[in-house]
Amino acid sequence: MPKVSSVIVPYASYLRVYEPLAAFPEPERGHWARYARRPGRPSSQDELRRSLTDLLPTPPIPVPVHESSDAFVADVDGVLCVCPWRTRLRGWQALGELAEELPGPVLDAVLPPVVRRQAAQDYERWLSRNPDARPWIRTSTWHVPLNWFVLVADEEREYDKGSEKDAPVLRYRTPMVQARRRVARGLKALKDAIDEGPLIDGLVDVGRWLEEFHPRSLVELDYGGLVHVLPAEQLDSDHSAADVAEGIEALRTGDGVGAGEAYGRLVERWRAVRDRRSAN
Repeated sequence: MPKVSSVIVPYASYLRVYEPLAAFPEPERGHWARYARRPGRPSSQDELRRSLTDLLPTPPIPVPVHESSDAFVADVDGVLCVCPWRTRLRGWQALGELAEELPGPVLDAVLPPVVRRQAAQDYERWLSRNPDARPWIRTSTWHVPLNWFVLVADEEREYDKGSEKDAPVLRYRTPMVQARRRVARGLKALKDAIDEGPLIDGLVDVGRWLEEFHPRSLVELDYGGLVHVLPAEQLDSDHSAADVAEGIEALRTGDGVGAGEAYGRLVERWRAVRDRRSAN
């Protein structure tokens, strides 16, 4: 989880890619094979907890000194797949985006300029040695980007209301080949209907990111920390992927009214979520 943005607003959603072991070169492949057999692997909550801990010192540590050796693990039709945390890389990327999230005085109070400058210099040096580096996890605070929903289908939706001990879970999982196919179809429908816009730009960006992974990967859209801020009835009735699919299909068939209605439902739903950010 990107360290800084996660601390400022812990209510984050995630887009993850789990790659089969065959996608990793040795010795990393061997590390993940051994890791997957290890009992008591850390969870997403452990990842957040570690991020919070690093911001307690003075001055805070916005980016880990060493890269994480942890990952999320999934069995995909008998094939072991892993999603490396890459916390250090994601921390650097989140730090670069933080100026757009916070006013200058607030940002300086949370992370002094000298700390941010040092982190930026460290990232620049690291990137010069690792120009092809990319994260397996994308994060968004206080909402799920609409372009993420293009990758999944309503029938892939998994909702667990949780219990006293376990938090609710709302996620979608889909094969990489399906996610890429939906991106292509969605882009065609959008470009045929409108010239440009943030939804198209976001979908192009996420489509390029998906192309960097093994074709037998698993794509996961996880509501993450949003389940802690949204009422159970709202989570239960949230079928945003279905609304996005309905809107794109309406555009494809020239049904402007239908597309507008689907988009309206999405805007109203996610505006209500973002309003909670201001209330806090």
